[in-house]
Formats: sequence, C-alpha cells, structure tokens
Amino acid sequence: MFDVGLGEMAVLVVLALVIFGDKLPQVAGQAGRMLRQFREMANTAKADLQEGLGPEFKDFDLNDLNPKTFVRKHLLEDDDTFLKNDSGLFDDEPSYATTAADLDHGEKPPYDNEAT
Repeated sequence: MFDVGLGEMAVLVVLALVIFGDKLPQVAGQAGRMLRQFREMANTAKADLQEGLGPEFKDFDLNDLNPKTFVRKHLLEDDDTFLKNDSGLFDDEPSYATTAADLDHGEKPPYDNEAT
C-alpha cells in the first residue's frame, strides 16, 4: 500500500524506538484502541444511515457510491434485459399510448396536468 521496503521499515522502527522510547507499548495500545473506536463509530454511523433511510433501502451499500463500483455494477455487468422484446423498449407503440379506437367519436383524450 505504501511501498515501504524492508530497509525503510527498519529505519521507521528505529525512529519509533528513539522517539517514544519505553513508552512505545503504551502508544501502540492507544493507537489500537483509537482504530477500534473509529471502526465502531463508522459501523454505528452506517447502521444509523440504513435505519434512517427506511426499509426501501435495506440492501443499500455505501460501497455502491464509489464511482468505480458504480460503473462496474451498472455498465460493465452482462445484462441482456434490454434485448428482450417483452420489455416494451423496442415495441412500435408504447404500452401507455391511447389509440383512436379507445375513444368514441368526438370524445377528447384524457389530459394530464402533471405532464406539462
């Protein structure tokens, strides 16, 4: 992760011994406790977020918000559902279209206030 070789790691250990001396075990213990507390806080925040979103988002994963994961999930997965003809995607007429046969002579088609 950090590209630290064996020699560089040895130098870091010697520096840690010089700087912290005999307090090194206490510092390491405090660092471990701090990391554990951060992990607990992150898990609690994640659980609170999922609880606050409600049951609609019970399968919500924060990793899906990562752009790489999003692209991989939505663009690179093999998904052939759009090729099926029952989806209405390649139909000549949309499924919601109203034909003239559905209306009586002189009857006006329905008007949708929210569509305009």
